[in-house]
Amino acid sequence: MPFPGGLWWLLCCRQGFTLLRRDYGETDREADGEVEEEEGSFELRAQGDQGSLEVSLSQPTRSSSGSERSLLVAEEMRSLIVEKGPGPVEDDPDALVKGWLQREVRGGVKTPWIRPRKYWFVLTPDSLDYYSSNEKGSRRLGSLVLTSLCSVLWPDKQTYKETGYWSVTVFGRKHCYRLYTKHLNEAMHWVCAVQKVIDSKVPVQTPTQLLMRDVEEHCGSPEVLEQIYCCNPILRYTSSPLYAPLLPFPYGSLDRSALGPRSYTTLRDEAVKLFNSLQQLESERDPVPLMQGVLQTCLDLPPLVDEIYCQLVKQTTEPPAPGGQGDLHYWQLLTCMSCTFLPSPPILRFLRFHLDRTESRFPASEMAKYACFIREALGKTKGRECVPSLEEILVLMRRQEMICTVHCPGAAACSVAISSHTTAEEVARELVTRLGLSQSPNLFALYEQSRRREQPVGSATLLADVLTRFENLAGEEREQDPPCRLCFKHYGFLDTDNVPRDSLEFALLFEQAHEMVLRGYVPTSEETLQTLAALRLQSLNSDFSTHAPFPRLEELFPPHVLHARLPGPRHRPSTKCRGARLRAGLLAGGLWGQALAKQRAERDQRLRGRLREEGASTMAAIVEKWKLLQGMGRPEAMAAYVALVREWPGFGSTLFDVDLRAVRLQWDRGSRQPWQRAALTPFSLQSPVGAGSQRLWLGVGAKAVSLYKPGELEPLDSFCYGRISSFGASDSSTFHLCVEDRDLLFETSQVDEIAQLLNTYLVSAGARRLPQPQELATSPPDPTTLPQGLCPTAGPW
Repeated sequence: MPFPGGLWWLLCCRQGFTLLRRDYGETDREADGEVEEEEGSFELRAQGDQGSLEVSLSQPTRSSSGSERSLLVAEEMRSLIVEKGPGPVEDDPDALVKGWLQREVRGGVKTPWIRPRKYWFVLTPDSLDYYSSNEKGSRRLGSLVLTSLCSVLWPDKQTYKETGYWSVTVFGRKHCYRLYTKHLNEAMHWVCAVQKVIDSKVPVQTPTQLLMRDVEEHCGSPEVLEQIYCCNPILRYTSSPLYAPLLPFPYGSLDRSALGPRSYTTLRDEAVKLFNSLQQLESERDPVPLMQGVLQTCLDLPPLVDEIYCQLVKQTTEPPAPGGQGDLHYWQLLTCMSCTFLPSPPILRFLRFHLDRTESRFPASEMAKYACFIREALGKTKGRECVPSLEEILVLMRRQEMICTVHCPGAAACSVAISSHTTAEEVARELVTRLGLSQSPNLFALYEQSRRREQPVGSATLLADVLTRFENLAGEEREQDPPCRLCFKHYGFLDTDNVPRDSLEFALLFEQAHEMVLRGYVPTSEETLQTLAALRLQSLNSDFSTHAPFPRLEELFPPHVLHARLPGPRHRPSTKCRGARLRAGLLAGGLWGQALAKQRAERDQRLRGRLREEGASTMAAIVEKWKLLQGMGRPEAMAAYVALVREWPGFGSTLFDVDLRAVRLQWDRGSRQPWQRAALTPFSLQSPVGAGSQRLWLGVGAKAVSLYKPGELEPLDSFCYGRISSFGASDSSTFHLCVEDRDLLFETSQVDEIAQLLNTYLVSAGARRLPQPQELATSPPDPTTLPQGLCPTAGPW
C-alpha cells in the first residue's frame, strides 16, 4: 500500500535532515534539545602529530559524504577524549571542578519569562560536561571538548547589574556555554580552572602550517616540492570560497573595548570575510579602496596579518592566468602589505620562499618584478601607525616613489621623493644639505602645520603615516580651512647672533620671528607692533605703492590686540534662587528667548563693526609708518625686524603655554608633605599661597629654562641647565621639573614636546652635569647619537 503524500514528504524531509546532520558531524539530539558537543575537526592537528605528507582538504567542504565525515570526526574524538560511561558522577576520578551552574537556554538569562536551567557541571582535563543531576547513573546531556583554541571570558560586572548573575562564558569550536551563578567567588573559581585546562593543551596546527613546515624541510628537493604542491590544493589558487581560516584562531568573540569605532566579529569569521574580499579584487576595476579596507582591517586586528599573507601566497600560487589582471591585483595588495606589516618569522620564511619560487618560474615578468620589490620592502618595514593613503597605494601598485612637498618659510617649497619607509630625519637631513645649512650651529626639523596647531614631527616618524593623517583630516575639515602641510623650520636656536643676513637661514629666522609676533609671543607695545608690520610690508613689497598687494591685517598684526580693544561681555548677576532660575528658563523658551537672541545678534553685529573700525585705523597707522621706510631694501627691513624682536629677552626660546599647578620645596620631600599651591613673584618661587593654578609661558632656550607671565617683558625666574636635577612627565598632561630646592608641576598638552626639546639642548650643548634620572624623570640620550643640524629622535606625539 503506498504511503500518503503528506507522510512520504515527512519521511523524506526527516531523512534529509539526518543526512545533513551527519555531514556536519552532529550526533542525535538529546531530550532537552541540546546538541552534544563534537569538538573533533579535521582541519586541526596536535603539534606533535606526525601526519602524512599529503593533506588534500583545503577547507571544510559541504560535498563530503556523511560516512567519511563521521569517520574523521569519530577518529579524532577518540584521540581527544576518552568516552565516559554512565557511572557515578560524584566518584569521577578525573573531575577537577564540579558543581551546580545555570546555563543559558534559548533566549538567555535576560528574558524574565525563560529562566536559565540548572545543571550539574563537571570539569575534567579534557572537557567540560554537564549532567541532569549529580546522582549515580545520571545522563550526560552535553560535552564541550577543551583545546588550546578554546577561550573563556571573565565575569562581567555589567551583566551582573542587568541580570543579577555572574556570567562564565566558554567558547568551543561549534558551541558556546554561557553559565551563570550568583556568587562571584564561584564564578572566578570556574574561570581560573577552565583557563588552566586550556593552557595545558598542546597547541594545534592547521594543514597549512604543517605543509609550510614540509615545504621548508624539502626546499632543496624540487621533485618533492612539486609533489607537495600537486597533491595539496590548500597551497594553490582556488576560486571557491573559504569556510575556515588557514591558520588557527581562538574561538570566541573579540574584546570590544580595543576595537574603536569599527565593529568586528570573531577572528575566524573575519579571516573568512577577508578571503571573500580578496576574491573580489580579481574583477574590481578600481581595487584601491578595497585594498585600503583590507589593510585597515589588518591594522585593527593584528592577528590577521599572518592570515592575509597566507591567503595572498595561496592565491598567487599557480593561478589560472599568471600575470593577468586578477593575478596582478593580488601581487599589488601583497606589495602594500609588505610595506605596512611585517609577518611572523615562520610566515616570513614561507613568503620569501614563495617569492624566490615565483622569480625562478617566471623570470623577467611583472610577477617577478613585484616579488623583487616585496623582498626589498620586507627588509625595511618596521610597522606603521596608519594604513597607506590612497595616493600611496596607487604609487605602490606602480612600484614607484611618492613626491612629498615640504614648505620652507622665506623660500620656495621643496619636492622630495620618499618611499613608504622614509623617516622625517632622512628628509630633514636632505633639506639641510640641499638648502646649504650644513654649517649652521642651529637645529632644524619638520613640522606639521594646520589651522589649529603646529607640532614637530619626530625624527623616527614615517612621512607616509603623516601624509595618511593629512588625507584623513582633509575629509573631516571644512572647505574654508587651509589644508595641513609639512614645513621645514628651526627646531632649536643655539646661535642667533652670527647668522649671515644674506643667507637662507636668516630668511627662516625672519619668518619664524614673524610667526612669534602674530601669535602674541613677543610682548611689546602697540607702537612697536605697528612698526614691525610696516617692516613686514617693506620686506614683501618694497616701497609704498597704491598698486602693491596688501596682505590681510591678521597676517601683519596680532589679532588678539584688536580683540582686546573691544568691550568685554556684561556679566549678569547669577540667580541663586531656584524659583528665579525656573522663571528665567521658562521666559527664555518663549518670547523673551527670541528677544534675547535678537539682542545677542545685534550686539555681535555691533562688535564686528567695531572690530572693522579698529582694523581700518590700525591698517592706516601701519601704512603711514610704511611710507616712512622709503628706500629701505628687503635685507635691511628684515634685519631691522629681527633686531626689534631680539630686544625681548625671550627671543630664541620656544614658548609653551603651561599652568603652574603646584610647587614643593626640597626639604618637604622626606616628610612626604602634599604639594602646595604657589604663586610666583619676580625671581622667586618661595611664596606659597592658597591661590589656584597660574597661566604662564615656559620658555625653553639653549642656555636656560625661563618662566614668563604672558605679556610681561622680564621673566619671573630662569633656571640654567646646571640647576635642573631632573625633569619628565608625571602623566600625559603634567610636566615635572625639579630645580635644586623645589619641584614644579606644570599642566600642559605639550608634555612630550617640552621633554624632547630639553633633551635636544642638553645633548647639543654637551652639558657636563646632566639631570639624574628618577622614577618619573626623562634621562637625555647619548650625545654621540645626535645628527649634525637635526633634532634628536623624538617619540610619538
